[in-house]
Amino acid sequence: MNFQDILFYFFSVVLVASALGVITARNPVYSALLLVLAFITAAGLWLLLEAEFLAITLVLVYVGAVMVLFLFVVMMLDINLDQLREGFWKWFPFGALIGLVMVVEMVMVVMGKQFGSEEMPGPPPHAADYSNTKELGRLIYTEYVYVFELAAVLLLVAMVAAIALTLRHRSDKKVTNPAKQVAVKRADRIRLVSMPSEKKE
Repeated sequence: MNFQDILFYFFSVVLVASALGVITARNPVYSALLLVLAFITAAGLWLLLEAEFLAITLVLVYVGAVMVLFLFVVMMLDINLDQLREGFWKWFPFGALIGLVMVVEMVMVVMGKQFGSEEMPGPPPHAADYSNTKELGRLIYTEYVYVFELAAVLLLVAMVAAIALTLRHRSDKKVTNPAKQVAVKRADRIRLVSMPSEKKE
């Protein structure tokens, strides 16, 4: 067992433990911090697979931006943990059954002949001038361009749907119409009245 194998097993154990901690921690702040740890160890596994761009993107985007937003929302909102736990034990047998089925399916896939260590060896070492970012961009915009565009369209639809679901029209708020403000004329706002002058006695 070489040093790379030791790193792989170390990152794998930490990743699985932190992922279990995300769903078992009672405090949502601890869950978010454990999710950060899971992302960092997953980035370490991608570094072992020589996917440096994906590892850096995972750390910068998810750990640096998304998880900060999660922590901000969790700490700013007054979350009622008792209300969140209502019905947990009621649905626990069903969830445990689904989890057991997923574990059995993953074991059947990983232990199969087509996914063994002989059939799926580690990636060969690349040359010193190999660019992971360049190769990823070439694959995205050549072989997987339609899948990439479809994913972009789905994300756009999801963003528009989220905005539409959270948009609320209230009758008691005052709004302005910019089109009417631009189209207004002086005669609409000002009226000149001619009045005869009066002498003071």
